[in-house]
Amino acid sequence: MTFDKPVYILAPLAGFTDLPFRSVVKKFGADLTVSEMLSSNALVHNSKKTLHMLKKSPLEDPYSVQISGSNVDVVRGAVEILNKHDGIDIIDLNCGCPVKKVVGHGSGSSLLKNISLLGSLIKTIKETSNKNQTSAKIRLGFNEKNHIDIAKMVEDSGADFLAVHGRTRAGKFKAPVDYDAIAEIKKAVSIPVIANGDIDSYEKAKWVLEHTGSDGIMIGRGAIGSPWIFHQLKTGSPEVSLSLKHEIILEHFDKMIDFYGSHGVAMFRKHTHTYSKGYCGASVLRDAVNHISDTKEYRDIIDNFFKNGEMA
Repeated sequence: MTFDKPVYILAPLAGFTDLPFRSVVKKFGADLTVSEMLSSNALVHNSKKTLHMLKKSPLEDPYSVQISGSNVDVVRGAVEILNKHDGIDIIDLNCGCPVKKVVGHGSGSSLLKNISLLGSLIKTIKETSNKNQTSAKIRLGFNEKNHIDIAKMVEDSGADFLAVHGRTRAGKFKAPVDYDAIAEIKKAVSIPVIANGDIDSYEKAKWVLEHTGSDGIMIGRGAIGSPWIFHQLKTGSPEVSLSLKHEIILEHFDKMIDFYGSHGVAMFRKHTHTYSKGYCGASVLRDAVNHISDTKEYRDIIDNFFKNGEMA
């Protein structure tokens, strides 16, 4: 991963950034895609579900796999398993997930309370991995901000770059994002810094890049229902035609069916709900697809809706 110009990265989001969605945003403009967060413990126990989540699209080049963990030996074992898988360019350590179950195991944002352990885990990944780069995704602190100390530990432990979600763990996803703090991290370390948090439009993305001075931006929830934000950023134009949206939505549906089989129909309903926001007749569409399980029937309905759709 090079940072000679701003990079646009899809953030990992459990239940959303699976292979079909990642392949779509990669095709339409993302520079880097990241797997859903994988438990190091699940990897060392050869969980079939977890190993299935490692699969990537041929389009995903480069590709990052994000792991969580709090035990040095377990994380080392997880990296040794990832070493056997080709096509992974980056191993990323999650140091920011605020979910209670993850924090309860000492992983995710719990590491922000023990930055010496955080550093040991990054060193272990760096020393064990046969991949090109090591990275970390952090928050600004656990209850209080200590973002500079955390970022310097990430750098000193050998990470090649870091992504910063501009909230503390206590801020979850509701507190205002502190973009000033991300800018402070950028000034404090020499490795590339990626800004993350509440980037939900082309205009906001451009502002965050300028305000923080970061080397790129990472977009998660802002891409759900609007994966074309990467196309906007890549082309430098805020305009997205309804025809392009139609193409992207159908591409996403087809990839879901390819990956999940007929079960992909039910899984695509949540995406249909978000894609249709702002369209005339969206509520009628949502009601209709909730009762359809046939692949062709579902595709025909969304094809017709988004091909002829008008914004409300």
